[in-house]
Amino acid sequence: MTVAKTKVTKNKYIEAVGRRKTSIARVRLLPNTKGVFMINDKPLKTYFMTEELCLAATIPFAKTEREGKYSVTAKISGGGIHSQAEALAHGIARALLKIDEANKPILRQNKLLTRDSRMKERRKFGLKKARKSPQWSKR
Repeated sequence: MTVAKTKVTKNKYIEAVGRRKTSIARVRLLPNTKGVFMINDKPLKTYFMTEELCLAATIPFAKTEREGKYSVTAKISGGGIHSQAEALAHGIARALLKIDEANKPILRQNKLLTRDSRMKERRKFGLKKARKSPQWSKR
C-alpha cells in the first residue's frame, strides 16, 4: 500500500541563488506574507544602510509589480555591499521567474536575469598586478 505524502503549502517557499562578482545570495520567497525582508538575520534597512542599495536589492519586485506580496529571507556571503545588493536582486528575479514564467520578458528587459560575471583578474607570475609589469630600464 502506498501512502501519498502531502506537503503543507502554508510554509512552502521558493528558493533561488543569485550571484555577482564574488557575492552569492541564497534567496527564499515566502508567498502570502507581510513583505518582510530579512538578510543574514537583519532587516533590509539595517543591512543595506543607503536607500540606493535598498532600491537596487528590491527592484525585481518593483518591475513585476509584486511589492509586499512576498517575504524574503536571504543568506549573503562574499564580495562588497554593492555586489551583495545586486546578487540579492538577481536571486529574487530568478525566484520570481520560478513562480511565474510570464515575468521573464519584464525581468529580461531590465537585465535582472543576467549574471554579471566580471571578476578581478588574477595576478600573474613576474608581474606586480594582473597586467602591471615592473619598471623597465635599458641599463
